[in-house]
Amino acid sequence: MSARSSKHTPCLESRVLIVGLGLIGGSLAAALRVDGYQGHVVACDPNPDEIALGIELGIVDSGGTRLDELLEGVSMVVLAVPVLAMESVMAQLAAALPRAARDVVITDVGSTKATIRECAERVFGSMPPNMVLGHPIAGSEKSGVAAANPTLYVNHKVILTPEPNVYEQALMRVEALWLACGADVLHMSVERHDQVLARTSHLPHLLAFSLVDTLARQDERLDIFRYAAGGFRDFTRIAGSDPVMWRDIFIANREAVLSSLDDFEAGLKRLRQAVEEGDSDALIATFDRASHARHYFDTLLNKTSYQAEYHMQPHGKVTYRVQPGGKAQGRLRVPGDKSMSHRSIMLGALAEGVTEVKGFLEGEDSLATLQAFREMGVAIEGPHQGRVTIHGVGMHGLKAPAGPLYVGNSGTAMRLFAGLLAGQAFDSELTGDESLTKRPMGRVADPLRLMGAMIDTAEGGRPPLKIHGGKALKGIHYDMPMASAQVKSCLLLAGLYAEGETRVREPAPTRDHTERMLNGFGYEVSREGDTCWLQGGGRLTAGPIDVPSDISSATFFLVAAAITPGSDIVLEHVGINPTRIGVINILQLMGADLTLQNEREVGGEPVADIRIRYAPLKGIDIPVDQVPLAIDEFPALFIAASNAYGTTRLRGAEELRVKESDRIQAMADGLAVLGVEHTVVEDGIDIVGNGNDSGPSYGGGRIDSLGDHRIAMAFAIASLRAGAEIIIDDCANVATSFPDFVALAQRIGMSVEVEGANDH
Repeated sequence: MSARSSKHTPCLESRVLIVGLGLIGGSLAAALRVDGYQGHVVACDPNPDEIALGIELGIVDSGGTRLDELLEGVSMVVLAVPVLAMESVMAQLAAALPRAARDVVITDVGSTKATIRECAERVFGSMPPNMVLGHPIAGSEKSGVAAANPTLYVNHKVILTPEPNVYEQALMRVEALWLACGADVLHMSVERHDQVLARTSHLPHLLAFSLVDTLARQDERLDIFRYAAGGFRDFTRIAGSDPVMWRDIFIANREAVLSSLDDFEAGLKRLRQAVEEGDSDALIATFDRASHARHYFDTLLNKTSYQAEYHMQPHGKVTYRVQPGGKAQGRLRVPGDKSMSHRSIMLGALAEGVTEVKGFLEGEDSLATLQAFREMGVAIEGPHQGRVTIHGVGMHGLKAPAGPLYVGNSGTAMRLFAGLLAGQAFDSELTGDESLTKRPMGRVADPLRLMGAMIDTAEGGRPPLKIHGGKALKGIHYDMPMASAQVKSCLLLAGLYAEGETRVREPAPTRDHTERMLNGFGYEVSREGDTCWLQGGGRLTAGPIDVPSDISSATFFLVAAAITPGSDIVLEHVGINPTRIGVINILQLMGADLTLQNEREVGGEPVADIRIRYAPLKGIDIPVDQVPLAIDEFPALFIAASNAYGTTRLRGAEELRVKESDRIQAMADGLAVLGVEHTVVEDGIDIVGNGNDSGPSYGGGRIDSLGDHRIAMAFAIASLRAGAEIIIDDCANVATSFPDFVALAQRIGMSVEVEGANDH
């Protein structure tokens, strides 16, 4: 399915004939007029009063009741008549078509495409290559040309279902017609369209008509409607639609409607059974899945942030405008650790019993992980203020999802899911947003194949991943060619389902949350030196999890204090897992005044409050063994290096090239804008710091974050030592990974303005 969108594509047709001047046809004419269409709009309708009103309203130039008399010189015919009237209208059109322009194009607005295609094939003998069937997904309970609305199609979908023999020029002209009305144009096959619309439009209308009719025939109907709340009125509003039109649609799209009705009745039967039996888990699973699914589907359709939909946050292009200077003081608690939030959901779902999670990060990636498990039948309550309750289904209790599992922008989720799903009995598919589909997945797919998994990837080993279930996995001994906690975790999760021992050796230490949390759930994972291993076939037991604050999120404020004279910041309840504290070690090597306070252990994970005050930093050669322990923190550390005395050298950081962006190059481009001297090498960078705390360390300028949240936040922090304003473009993803970043930055004394946040 492809899509095009533009608010400024003009319609260049010389003469457009709209057959059927109701709401849809009239709104099309009105939209063309508002867009400045310079051609002639002709209308055909059996009701002469509608034609006269259309002319009076100024939305059509002329018209009449006889189609054959109106075709002279017409370059575009739009059939906007009821579906069951389509064949007779096409027959009239075919007889008089020679009067139209030689390059005439025909399109329609019907909501069932297979029936209309069959009409065209009967009338014309085959599908004409100058005919492009279409369907605007827009409407109203009002009808007639008097209800014409020039904005009806703005930001609404129009689905075109072109046949293989279609003229490319005809398709482009129909696209231009709808783009001129402000619509978003999608392409689908006829069959796919009818299946999708049966479920998303036709079935809801059928249910609304049925519900209102059922209630209206009851003795208490006056009280029922008198006391109906807004939700009832919203749901049943569509029962006020044109009955004749909907009768035609249900008959024309009979097979797809019946199929979707079968699915609904099966779901209703399950729900009834849960109510009868008082099955609390089944009810919460259904309700929570439904509650969150709407936000999830909006994400897929609009290609927007799942979290923005979930929290009803605005989305669109977001720009940060950060003033130079400011303070860095205060006590903060940053959001929960993303890695642990992911794993708490995954292991809680596979455990036996109920897992209560506190401190859960309500960010983009972890919300997508929640939704994926809901799709596989796991009952999950929340999140609410960082609390999530997971009703585990056991190691073999997951159910096949109805479609692909969407993990947004999360490489972690995709790689961990790959291991977990490789051991399931059902087939599954993992997909993500446009950024994620460019990231390499071969390094998990290849070792999983060695274990016996069957996985298909797109070209270059990229997503989507299609995982064939029911394969018997065998444990392997795997030497990872590159240090990666995601690959290690993927293989350990697959190892839960494998026969025998799964052993993973890493060339350098990586975060060990998976091993710690598996042990916390009662599943033994052993470690000796650089190797960890487990035996397949065990079970997980639920228990409480208190997620520490994310050291990756804390890093931006650690660096803020490290580079700003007079600073003093305390970050509370931060996870200081030994495999994650590279940033602490590196900052201390650079001379930062950083101390750990109130050290303790929570759920097997070490936690502390971190206090950091300003001290002059010096450039260092970053120890290679610290690189994997700070891989996500380098964008912020590059800003620390820009404020240090001397040169900071980073090597062995190839993985930064394949993150959400090429972070080495993206940071280098931004440093160049600020005027920071640097040299990029294949696996790292040299940064020459200013080191003079009596004035700014660099200038300002406009930075492109490339949609990478860590790049955006790093350059926001850089403003504390900038000599001029820093403007950072493409920052919408910050809200999806660190929802409170701007508020916390303002709290410590930074001046950050957010522009574009109210665009929808």
